[in-house]
Amino acid sequence: MEMWFLIYISLSLCTAVALKLLFTTAIKSRKLPPGPPALPILGNPLWLTKSLLDLEPLLRQLRAGYGPILTLRIGPRTLIFISDRSLAHKALIQKGSVFSDRPPATIAGRILTSNQHNINSAGYGPLWRLLRRNLMSEILHPTRIKIYSQARKWVFQNLTTELVGQAASGDPVLVMQCLQHAMFCLLLFMCFGQRLDERVVKEIQNIHRRLIRSFAGLNVFSFLPRIGRIIFRKRWNGVLQMRRELEDVLTPLIRARRDQNQSSSDEDSFLFSYVDSLLALELQEEGGRKLTEGEMITLCSEFLNAGTDTTSTSLQWIMANLVKHQDVQQKLVEEMERVMEKEAEEVREEDLNGMLYLKAVIMEGLRRHPPGHFVLPHAVSEEVNLEGYVIPKGAVINFTVAEMGWDEKVWEEPMAFRPERFFDGGEVVDITGSREIKMMPFGAGRRICPGLNLAMLHLEYFVANLVWEFEWKPVDGKEIDLSEKSEFTVVMKEPLKAKITRRTR
Repeated sequence: MEMWFLIYISLSLCTAVALKLLFTTAIKSRKLPPGPPALPILGNPLWLTKSLLDLEPLLRQLRAGYGPILTLRIGPRTLIFISDRSLAHKALIQKGSVFSDRPPATIAGRILTSNQHNINSAGYGPLWRLLRRNLMSEILHPTRIKIYSQARKWVFQNLTTELVGQAASGDPVLVMQCLQHAMFCLLLFMCFGQRLDERVVKEIQNIHRRLIRSFAGLNVFSFLPRIGRIIFRKRWNGVLQMRRELEDVLTPLIRARRDQNQSSSDEDSFLFSYVDSLLALELQEEGGRKLTEGEMITLCSEFLNAGTDTTSTSLQWIMANLVKHQDVQQKLVEEMERVMEKEAEEVREEDLNGMLYLKAVIMEGLRRHPPGHFVLPHAVSEEVNLEGYVIPKGAVINFTVAEMGWDEKVWEEPMAFRPERFFDGGEVVDITGSREIKMMPFGAGRRICPGLNLAMLHLEYFVANLVWEFEWKPVDGKEIDLSEKSEFTVVMKEPLKAKITRRTR
């Protein structure tokens, strides 16, 4: 058995090497973007131990030698990296219909995305349009977002209680876990339309945290996918186990919501949720069928993941800079005192529109510390030419978000945290990138993050209320360390610790 397995592997590798050499010879004449030489089949073997985020220092070195668009071979895949904002605009905006596809999922990815039946991974076509339109019109429409204002207030009150409890011990407050839990509770409420028992919340959150931590290790299933499940059996079994656990905890919630939809007669007490929209959805391109429970679990999981870590990560970066730059924090307080009554207990959502400096702080936080240094990988629906280079169908295209927001040709002192650049006649930036890309923390073009407006509301609301409620100061004798590390998002290497005290008015 082992001998036949070794013979099979050897023949497979020989065949793959031959095909790879033929493919490489064929495409050289078509002028792919430049890049370093790669081994047949393996490409650059670093990908087995590193995530794409860990490749950032290497990409910066390669850009100096090969330019702002380059090709890397990672396993059997061709990856193209674009770090120039003008090229990104040409691809994502001017040629958006071609550059809006997604690469095929790995074998593990197909398990976790129900064969790419979610918004992030679905190919550019009818399924993606249906799922995105449902999210935008049913949950993220401004009138829908408004009905969750009481949920945001409830979550902030719980967050305040947690922070006060930590501060009462006399120790510095550990901010990130509190923010993550608050955002997760809020997204759970929007997803299921009700407050869940804390035990259930923590169970769902723990499973999602394990899933997120496992994402970087799923790269191995891109390499010889047919035998990846054999070579990396333990990791494969872990993927299946986490998926089962997720189904075990979310399936009862979905079924309970279905039953509630069928039996509820009091519409005034019924708060419409994301799951409600999924229960009513029909896939016309697939015979008008309803979503399966597995597909609804995938979409709920996507909803929770997409809005939790990105927002809590951005909140931590912004609060860290407000602790580090006390002058910025003070200007924020002064603006709020001008906009609101000094005795106001909270910053209301309707007050946010008048807080231009607050908006500048949020924009600068997203520019300087985008939670993702790459957008989700794109693919082209057909072979296309970009700046004289061939982008072949099947290639994976990545855009370096952080590099664009730190471009010295656009931003003066790009690594400094200066909200004033957006305030009082400062930089006029279209964060959607439709006119010009100067920063793209939410991506750009047709695949731009559908939750952009909700995320901006959450950032403004929570930053404003955290600063209105507490005075934030560094721990005695300790500087705020803004070093980064890569997890599901790019987080602080040393999580934020701060001294907080209630503001007196």
